[in-house]
Amino acid sequence: MSPISVVVVRGGWEGHRPVEVTDRYVTRLRDGGAEVVTSETLDVYLDEDLLRRADLIVQCWTMGTITREQLAGLSAAVRAGTGFAGWHGGMIDAFRSTPDYQRMTGGQFVHHPPDFITYEVRPMSDHPVVAGIGPFTVHTEQYRVHVDPSIEVHAVTDVDGVAMPVVWTTRWGAGNVFVTTVGHRLEDLEVPEHDEIITRGLAWATR
Repeated sequence: MSPISVVVVRGGWEGHRPVEVTDRYVTRLRDGGAEVVTSETLDVYLDEDLLRRADLIVQCWTMGTITREQLAGLSAAVRAGTGFAGWHGGMIDAFRSTPDYQRMTGGQFVHHPPDFITYEVRPMSDHPVVAGIGPFTVHTEQYRVHVDPSIEVHAVTDVDGVAMPVVWTTRWGAGNVFVTTVGHRLEDLEVPEHDEIITRGLAWATR
Protein backbone atom coordinates (compact mmCIF):
# COMPACT_ATOMS: atom_id res chain seq x y z
CA MET A 1 0.00 0.00 0.00
CA SER A 2 1.43 3.39 -1.00
CA PRO A 3 2.05 5.93 1.77
CA ILE A 4 -0.31 8.89 2.10
CA SER A 5 0.90 11.95 0.19
CA VAL A 6 0.42 15.32 1.94
CA VAL A 7 1.19 18.84 0.72
CA VAL A 8 1.51 21.52 3.43
CA VAL A 9 1.23 25.09 2.17
CA ARG A 10 2.23 27.80 4.64
CA GLY A 11 2.86 31.53 4.53
CA GLY A 12 1.02 34.84 4.45
CA TRP A 13 0.75 36.93 7.63
CA GLU A 14 3.56 35.88 9.95
CA GLY A 15 1.58 36.59 13.12
CA HIS A 16 0.08 33.13 12.88
CA ARG A 17 3.58 31.60 12.73
CA PRO A 18 2.65 29.31 9.83
CA VAL A 19 5.88 27.29 9.75
CA GLU A 20 5.97 26.61 13.48
CA VAL A 21 2.34 25.56 13.81
CA THR A 22 2.30 23.37 10.72
CA ASP A 23 5.54 21.68 11.76
CA ARG A 24 3.59 20.27 14.71
CA TYR A 25 1.52 18.18 12.31
CA VAL A 26 4.17 17.66 9.64
CA THR A 27 6.22 15.77 12.23
CA ARG A 28 3.28 13.58 13.21
CA LEU A 29 2.30 12.86 9.63
CA ARG A 30 5.84 11.81 8.73
CA ASP A 31 6.12 9.72 11.89
CA GLY A 32 2.93 7.98 10.75
CA GLY A 33 4.50 7.09 7.42
CA ALA A 34 3.10 9.87 5.24
CA GLU A 35 5.13 11.50 2.51
CA VAL A 36 4.97 15.24 3.23
CA VAL A 37 5.99 18.09 0.94
CA THR A 38 6.07 21.59 2.46
CA SER A 39 5.85 24.78 0.43
CA GLU A 40 6.22 28.46 1.32
CA THR A 41 4.85 29.58 -2.04
CA LEU A 42 1.37 29.40 -3.53
CA ASP A 43 2.95 28.42 -6.82
CA VAL A 44 2.79 24.87 -5.51
CA TYR A 45 -0.85 25.03 -6.62
CA LEU A 46 0.43 25.20 -10.20
CA ASP A 47 2.17 21.82 -9.89
CA GLU A 48 -0.46 19.57 -11.44
CA ASP A 49 1.54 16.37 -11.03
CA LEU A 50 2.19 16.97 -7.32
CA LEU A 51 -1.42 17.87 -6.57
CA ARG A 52 -2.73 14.94 -8.60
CA ARG A 53 -0.74 12.59 -6.35
CA ALA A 54 -1.69 14.38 -3.12
CA ASP A 55 -4.21 12.78 -0.80
CA LEU A 56 -4.38 15.85 1.43
CA ILE A 57 -3.51 19.55 1.30
CA VAL A 58 -3.04 21.30 4.64
CA GLN A 59 -3.03 25.08 4.27
CA CYS A 60 -1.91 27.75 6.75
CA TRP A 61 -1.84 30.97 4.70
CA THR A 62 -3.43 34.01 6.32
CA MET A 63 -4.60 36.92 4.17
CA GLY A 64 -2.51 37.51 1.05
CA THR A 65 -3.70 37.08 -2.51
CA ILE A 66 -3.99 34.08 -4.78
CA THR A 67 -3.84 34.25 -8.56
CA ARG A 68 -6.58 32.89 -10.76
CA GLU A 69 -4.21 30.16 -11.96
CA GLN A 70 -3.14 29.17 -8.43
CA LEU A 71 -6.75 28.95 -7.27
CA ALA A 72 -7.71 26.95 -10.34
CA GLY A 73 -5.00 24.41 -9.54
CA LEU A 74 -6.07 24.09 -5.91
CA SER A 75 -9.75 23.89 -6.78
CA ALA A 76 -9.22 21.27 -9.46
CA ALA A 77 -7.21 19.08 -7.11
CA VAL A 78 -9.86 19.18 -4.39
CA ARG A 79 -12.68 18.64 -6.85
CA ALA A 80 -10.85 15.53 -8.05
CA GLY A 81 -10.67 14.09 -4.53
CA THR A 82 -7.67 15.61 -2.73
CA GLY A 83 -8.63 16.55 0.83
CA PHE A 84 -8.28 20.16 2.02
CA ALA A 85 -7.88 21.02 5.70
CA GLY A 86 -6.72 23.75 8.04
CA TRP A 87 -7.47 25.98 10.96
CA HIS A 88 -8.15 29.59 11.92
CA GLY A 89 -6.98 32.39 9.63
CA GLY A 90 -4.69 30.09 7.69
CA MET A 91 -7.80 28.49 6.21
CA ILE A 92 -10.70 30.96 6.48
CA ASP A 93 -8.97 34.34 6.52
CA ALA A 94 -6.99 33.60 3.39
CA PHE A 95 -7.44 35.55 0.16
CA ARG A 96 -10.18 37.88 1.45
CA SER A 97 -10.95 39.29 -1.98
CA THR A 98 -11.52 35.88 -3.60
CA PRO A 99 -15.10 34.62 -3.10
CA ASP A 100 -14.43 31.51 -5.20
CA TYR A 101 -11.91 30.40 -2.56
CA GLN A 102 -14.47 31.02 0.20
CA ARG A 103 -17.00 28.87 -1.64
CA MET A 104 -14.58 25.97 -1.31
CA THR A 105 -13.92 26.39 2.42
CA GLY A 106 -17.59 26.97 3.25
CA GLY A 107 -16.92 29.99 5.45
CA GLN A 108 -15.01 33.22 5.97
CA PHE A 109 -13.69 35.09 9.01
CA VAL A 110 -15.54 38.35 9.68
CA HIS A 111 -14.50 39.68 13.12
CA HIS A 112 -13.00 38.86 16.51
CA PRO A 113 -12.84 40.88 19.73
CA PRO A 114 -9.64 42.92 20.13
CA ASP A 115 -8.42 40.79 23.06
CA PHE A 116 -8.24 37.07 23.77
CA ILE A 117 -11.26 35.79 25.67
CA THR A 118 -12.04 32.53 27.43
CA TYR A 119 -14.88 30.63 25.80
CA GLU A 120 -16.34 27.15 25.54
CA VAL A 121 -16.36 25.05 22.41
CA ARG A 122 -19.24 22.56 22.33
CA PRO A 123 -19.11 19.55 19.99
CA MET A 124 -22.62 18.87 18.73
CA SER A 125 -22.57 15.89 16.38
CA ASP A 126 -21.48 12.27 16.20
CA HIS A 127 -19.25 12.96 13.19
CA PRO A 128 -15.86 11.21 13.41
CA VAL A 129 -13.99 14.50 13.92
CA VAL A 130 -15.75 15.17 17.23
CA ALA A 131 -17.40 11.91 18.33
CA GLY A 132 -16.91 11.31 22.06
CA ILE A 133 -15.26 14.70 22.70
CA GLY A 134 -16.98 16.81 25.35
CA PRO A 135 -17.11 20.60 25.71
CA PHE A 136 -13.75 22.28 26.30
CA THR A 137 -12.45 25.75 27.03
CA VAL A 138 -9.94 27.85 25.11
CA HIS A 139 -8.43 31.28 25.77
CA THR A 140 -7.79 32.88 22.41
CA GLU A 141 -9.45 34.82 19.59
CA GLN A 142 -13.13 34.04 19.15
CA TYR A 143 -14.01 34.13 15.47
CA ARG A 144 -17.28 35.36 14.07
CA VAL A 145 -17.75 33.82 10.66
CA HIS A 146 -20.02 33.91 7.65
CA VAL A 147 -20.76 30.37 6.50
CA ASP A 148 -22.43 28.56 3.64
CA PRO A 149 -25.65 26.99 4.98
CA SER A 150 -24.71 23.72 3.27
CA ILE A 151 -21.76 23.00 5.61
CA GLU A 152 -22.03 20.37 8.34
CA VAL A 153 -21.35 22.05 11.69
CA HIS A 154 -19.77 19.82 14.36
CA ALA A 155 -18.90 22.28 17.15
CA VAL A 156 -20.10 25.74 18.14
CA THR A 157 -19.44 28.54 20.61
CA ASP A 158 -21.83 31.18 21.97
CA VAL A 159 -21.46 34.66 20.51
CA ASP A 160 -24.04 37.15 21.76
CA GLY A 161 -26.57 34.38 22.24
CA VAL A 162 -25.95 32.84 18.82
CA ALA A 163 -24.40 29.41 18.24
CA MET A 164 -21.39 30.35 16.09
CA PRO A 165 -19.77 27.53 14.05
CA VAL A 166 -16.28 26.53 15.19
CA VAL A 167 -15.69 23.14 13.54
CA TRP A 168 -17.25 22.10 10.25
CA THR A 169 -16.83 19.87 7.24
CA THR A 170 -17.99 20.27 3.68
CA ARG A 171 -17.37 18.88 0.22
CA TRP A 172 -15.89 20.46 -2.89
CA GLY A 173 -16.56 18.08 -5.74
CA ALA A 174 -15.10 14.74 -4.66
CA GLY A 175 -12.87 16.34 -2.00
CA ASN A 176 -13.43 16.48 1.75
CA VAL A 177 -12.87 19.87 3.41
CA PHE A 178 -12.22 20.27 7.16
CA VAL A 179 -12.16 23.58 9.06
CA THR A 180 -11.73 24.67 12.67
CA THR A 181 -11.73 28.37 13.56
CA VAL A 182 -9.52 27.94 16.66
CA GLY A 183 -5.76 28.21 16.16
CA HIS A 184 -4.35 31.74 16.48
CA ARG A 185 -1.26 30.48 18.30
CA LEU A 186 0.55 27.25 18.98
CA GLU A 187 -0.97 27.01 22.46
CA ASP A 188 -4.42 26.71 20.89
CA LEU A 189 -3.31 23.60 19.04
CA GLU A 190 -1.97 22.11 22.25
CA VAL A 191 -5.38 22.06 23.97
CA PRO A 192 -5.90 18.27 24.07
CA GLU A 193 -9.48 18.21 22.77
CA HIS A 194 -8.73 20.65 19.98
CA ASP A 195 -5.53 18.84 19.02
CA GLU A 196 -7.56 15.63 18.77
CA ILE A 197 -10.15 17.34 16.57
CA ILE A 198 -7.44 18.59 14.20
CA THR A 199 -5.77 15.19 14.10
CA ARG A 200 -9.08 13.54 13.27
CA GLY A 201 -9.96 16.28 10.81
CA LEU A 202 -6.78 15.76 8.83
CA ALA A 203 -7.42 12.03 8.73
CA TRP A 204 -11.07 12.48 7.73
CA ALA A 205 -10.22 14.91 4.92
CA THR A 206 -7.54 12.66 3.44
CA ARG A 207 -8.56 10.99 0.19
